[in-house]
Amino acid sequence: MGCSGTLFYPLLITLSVALITYNIIISANAPLKQGFPGRSSSSSEFSVDPVIELPRGGGSRIRVPEKRNTRLFHIAVTASDSVYNTWQCRVMYYWFKKIQASAGPGSEMGGYTRILHSGKPDNYMDEIPTFVAQPLPAGVDQGYVVLNRPWAFVQWLQQTDIKEDYILMSEPDHLIVKPIPNLAKDGFGAAFPFFYIEPKKYEKVLRKYYPEEKGPVTNIDPIGNSPVIVGKEALKKIAPTWMNVSLAMKKDPEADKSFGWVLEMYAYAVSSALHGVSNVLHKDFMIQPPWDTDVGDKYIIHYTYGCDFDMKGKLTYGKKGEWRFDKRSYDSSPPPRNLTMPPPGVPQSVVTLVKMVNEATANIPNWGS
Repeated sequence: MGCSGTLFYPLLITLSVALITYNIIISANAPLKQGFPGRSSSSSEFSVDPVIELPRGGGSRIRVPEKRNTRLFHIAVTASDSVYNTWQCRVMYYWFKKIQASAGPGSEMGGYTRILHSGKPDNYMDEIPTFVAQPLPAGVDQGYVVLNRPWAFVQWLQQTDIKEDYILMSEPDHLIVKPIPNLAKDGFGAAFPFFYIEPKKYEKVLRKYYPEEKGPVTNIDPIGNSPVIVGKEALKKIAPTWMNVSLAMKKDPEADKSFGWVLEMYAYAVSSALHGVSNVLHKDFMIQPPWDTDVGDKYIIHYTYGCDFDMKGKLTYGKKGEWRFDKRSYDSSPPPRNLTMPPPGVPQSVVTLVKMVNEATANIPNWGS
């Protein structure tokens, strides 16, 4: 038994690498097949797009609501086991629990899962509901770790009994400010529009993946995969295509150069369009300090940008401020409790962000361990 197990995993990895390599070569040199992945006329059962055969094993610890509400959505966050991702996930989950508890009856916020694509459990399985996904084989992501995201979603969607009918794809550096309603409706997803996702500008490149017969390039929404609320069954169709397109784009020098660090976002937008899933764009879905200065009626704070200010409250972006909060300052150790608050004059959005981080770290047990 031990010998067969020892031989099985190296064999699985070898086969996976071969399948991925074959798929990327085909994708880079021929138009992508645009049919629903895994659908056939003889079966209504969904199966995975043939990029990598799903690994067996992994684990899932999912808390789901007991009542049946067809508008409930499940929040899913992909993450590695790095210190950087882990402290953000802990802070995010603290605020998810607090906001969900404050929402009361009728809330459409369902369960929560951290999809951990490290391939093995970590020390926070009991603190955060977690599904363990296998990472891509070594070298396949070419140093672009975000390529693990669509592959992790494929595994989670296939191996987990998700009770809710909708999924909210989120990220570790999201803080939920107030109860989020299900913004998806009438077959449309709900997504935040990003100003730097410009399908029209990159039409020549995108036509390799979204051919003219599919329609105008404006069918591709200016979105990433997060934050997005989408029907679970729709996402089961989109996710394998998202994985295929991401891998093909990364292999394509023109696409890789054009899209850079947002390549996987373009890949999701294309995949959603390929499956006919359009999105209602909600600018009020989230804010991104320091550029957005007020929380207002928004639902999420996305702290992707560094916040640098002088002691008069003036933004010094591009130059390290006398006061600063930047998540990248805490890539090897979590932020300490009781961060110094920003000076007078700093936007309310930044003040709220730091207050929320401080509250979470003050209440999360064993912070910094």
